[in-house]
Amino acid sequence: MTRQLRFTGTDSKVDGCPALHTDEGTGEIIVQGTPVTDPEDLAQLKHFGPGDAAVAVPRELLVNWGPKEMEHVPELVDRATFRRLFETFEYTAWRLETRRGYASDREDPDYQAFLATGSAPCDPNEPWFVNIKAQTEAGKTVGRVRVADKPMTTEQRFLLDYARHNAAVGEDIRYLWREDAGDLPAEDFWIFDSRIVAVLHFDDADNITDIELITEPAEVVRYAIVRDAAMHHAVPFDQFAAAE
Repeated sequence: MTRQLRFTGTDSKVDGCPALHTDEGTGEIIVQGTPVTDPEDLAQLKHFGPGDAAVAVPRELLVNWGPKEMEHVPELVDRATFRRLFETFEYTAWRLETRRGYASDREDPDYQAFLATGSAPCDPNEPWFVNIKAQTEAGKTVGRVRVADKPMTTEQRFLLDYARHNAAVGEDIRYLWREDAGDLPAEDFWIFDSRIVAVLHFDDADNITDIELITEPAEVVRYAIVRDAAMHHAVPFDQFAAAE
């Protein structure tokens, strides 16, 4: 069966080699580097089997990007702690949205109004809008990239219509088609100030089950790379809607 590999990191400044990848299924680490082929070098290796391959990588690659623990123990936080991050971030808050729908949206009266009229209202005095408006007026950046399907789900169409309300308080809302998001992970997360990541875990009914905080620098950088790739490919919501 084909492995599901996730790029972990590289110290290379030019061509991306050497690098580490993680097998999402087994947790194994795949090391990418310069092959060791000299028979005299290989003869010095202990327990080197006939089907084995040897590669040479800088020590810094393993120090900077290798896993820091044998078994990852997630740091889970409650909703109140998560909400506090939107009040305490200093520079940027950014989200990737990849799901086809969210239970919280379907429970929103604005969603029901959208189903009835095709247009989503909003209350600008809702705590979310009040806080984000205050943050962006203070010079901070808030944004998201949403991955959309062809055809878009009803929930995705609701969010696309609702994006104008987010934009009105300073959020930078962008979109890209799922077919153009092949290099992005299928997970939702917020990244704050490029130092804290909040990964949102969902059940099959699109409810948030857990919120996991990640502060390990190598992992945060991985999510920052995802952010940069998403922003590179995405377009502003109004441009996306006009072309949809």
